[in-house]
Amino acid sequence: MTGRPMRILFADDEPSLQELMRIELPRFGHEATVCPDGRTAVAALDRTAYDCVIVDLDMPGVGGLEVIARVRETSPDTETVIITGKSSVESAVAAVRHGVFDYLTKPCKLADIQAVLERVRRKREITVRLRALERRVRRAEGATHLVGASAALEQVRRLVARVAASEASVLVRGETGTGKELVARAIHEGSGRAGGPLVAVNCGALPEHLVESELFGHRKGAFTGADEHRAGLFEVADGGTLFLDEIGELSKPLQSRLLRALESGEIRRVGDNQPITVDVRVVCATHRSLEEMVKAGDFREDLLFRINTFEITVPPLRDRREDIPELVEHFVRRARPQTPPDAVVADANAVAAMAAHRWPGNIRELANAVEHALVLCDELPLLLGHLPARFATLRPADTGPAPVTTQPVLAVEAGAPGCGRPESLRELEMRAILEGLERNKGNKARTAEELGISLKTLYNKLHQLNDGPLDKTA
Repeated sequence: MTGRPMRILFADDEPSLQELMRIELPRFGHEATVCPDGRTAVAALDRTAYDCVIVDLDMPGVGGLEVIARVRETSPDTETVIITGKSSVESAVAAVRHGVFDYLTKPCKLADIQAVLERVRRKREITVRLRALERRVRRAEGATHLVGASAALEQVRRLVARVAASEASVLVRGETGTGKELVARAIHEGSGRAGGPLVAVNCGALPEHLVESELFGHRKGAFTGADEHRAGLFEVADGGTLFLDEIGELSKPLQSRLLRALESGEIRRVGDNQPITVDVRVVCATHRSLEEMVKAGDFREDLLFRINTFEITVPPLRDRREDIPELVEHFVRRARPQTPPDAVVADANAVAAMAAHRWPGNIRELANAVEHALVLCDELPLLLGHLPARFATLRPADTGPAPVTTQPVLAVEAGAPGCGRPESLRELEMRAILEGLERNKGNKARTAEELGISLKTLYNKLHQLNDGPLDKTA
């Protein structure tokens, strides 16, 4: 044996096998507990945690399946192996349904038992490494943060907080690039499933002939190229959340299979007739109108009702322009984590150009624009010349219904009064607000409209400026 020794529980009512395992399991390098019946094995499980349980299927009193059920209750991570002298299809099916790791028939060779235990050990080592990696990734990424303070985003945050604590299926709607997967991640992290896996798949990015296998898995030999058994994403997400992005891209036959899986909690691998029970919460997302697809006959109405228990619509970036400065700062600091807290990350002209853009690609496009600028920028702040070429020709008229760039402050030059050092994005915002109030003789509603922000956002920023309540008369 190579690697860490395991703690093994062996239960069989044959005295000769008991004696053999007392000798051979330690010789394999493992710590062995040998029980003469199922009742003794259950008592041992209540006292000690084991890496692997090998149990005879047919024992008087408490049978092997009852022992395995007890393992599932007391130590779900423990692997189980059935050994029996009565090999039959029925017993094999029962073993599979109880989630056993392997199934051996008597008489079996010691080499067979040793090989099974080696596979168990390797699987457990991989599981430990994966969990350690997940913990490191979570620490590195931190908690999911929906960046911005706009009223539209605050509404999304409230809905996420409400639905996360439930087990309801969620449909996240929004244009491409608005951050639908980030919303799904926030739902998962705020739920009781946060300790389980979050598995994301873009249904539109998979080849049609592979989608079924990816979602539900396949048996060896189920189709050309299926050289081994493979678990599907439903199995991988067991105990956690499965995020199905672009759900509208699924074919009608796959929509039917998905509906059955959601309603029954069972899946079948391609080429397998036996169901597998899974415990998965499904969050779906789409940029398409599923209602129009239902009318056109391209999407099942019953599936739409099943996935749309709760709905969240993520606003496009053009409807939350006031969040652009904070988003720019977020992307810069994520790429350059050593940036000092008081550093100015982008100058006024660069911010003005980004505020004037229509952002058809939404936040994904903004992130790419910032990444492009950082490649060209040796030292902060980002300048207009660092942005992609399409930003150089933008004018205030390009802003559409939210004319953020009509703010004179956004055209400030380095030599302007008060600019002995580069101003931060927050200072630029405050200057724009104060000058707007001056132009509009203190009319807050008109100032908010001119700046392209909500009145509530304007009051919040004035509170930050004055550190106290203000009169809300417009």
